[in-house]
This record gives sequence, C-alpha cells and structure tokens, in this order.
Amino acid sequence: MTDTLQQSDTHQAMPSVKGGVVAYLSIDGAAKAAEFYTKAFGAEIAMIQPLDEKCRTMHAHIYLNGSSIMMSDFYPEHGHPVVAPAAFNLMIPTNNIDADYKRAIDAGCEATMPPQDMFWGDRYGQLKDPFGVTWAMNQGAFSSK
Repeated sequence: MTDTLQQSDTHQAMPSVKGGVVAYLSIDGAAKAAEFYTKAFGAEIAMIQPLDEKCRTMHAHIYLNGSSIMMSDFYPEHGHPVVAPAAFNLMIPTNNIDADYKRAIDAGCEATMPPQDMFWGDRYGQLKDPFGVTWAMNQGAFSSK
C-alpha cells in the first residue's frame, strides 16, 4: 500500500496510514463517530468520504494517539448488516488517565470502569462511546503519549 493512492472521483491524495495495525470499525453513524472522537479523545480527522443520500459514509479515517483508525457505516443492501460492536476494546495509552477519562465522559462516553490502580502496576479504566464501542485507557508501562 502506498501513501500516493488517489481517489478516482476527486483525485485527492489519500491520507497517510499511521500504525502497525489499524482498527477498522463498522459504526452506525461513522462520520458522526469520527467527529465525536475529536471531542472525546482528541482525535484528528484525516478524511471523511461524502455522505450518501441516507447520510452514510463508506469511509472515514482519523488519527488518534499516533495511530490511524478507520470506519464506515453499515450497508445492509450490500451484505454488510448492522451489528452491535462486541468482543473487543480499543486501548489508548496515556500519561494522564484521569484527565483523559474525564474528557471522554464529559464528551458523552459512559463510564463502565473508572480508572483505578491495577494489580499489574498501571492505572486502567474503560468506557463506552455513544456508538457502542468500548474503549480502555492505560497509564503506566505502555504509555507513549
């Protein structure tokens, strides 16, 4: 994959992909989620494909904490039905978990496990965003912010 791939309709250069593994989320309201993540987690929007007549986007790309996260809406008519996010979380390493957790809660995330000192020596917490995605925050040995 190259950073110089072009969009066929608009001929704009695609944004650089950051990170060794990139999460690609299927979300009901991907463009709204991308904007929400800027408020909740300090993400930067790299690009969002234009919305279709049903207010869906086929691709959104954000940068968060030095990595790319990509997402799209569901397209049931193309075999991509709506399903609730499950069996994963996205972890954000941080040097200030209490402030970052509060920012996410103030933006509209639900507290599911407030930050606490854990047996492995780090401070860790979890929350859920309005789109159903579970996020974890970890301050300690894995911090890279």
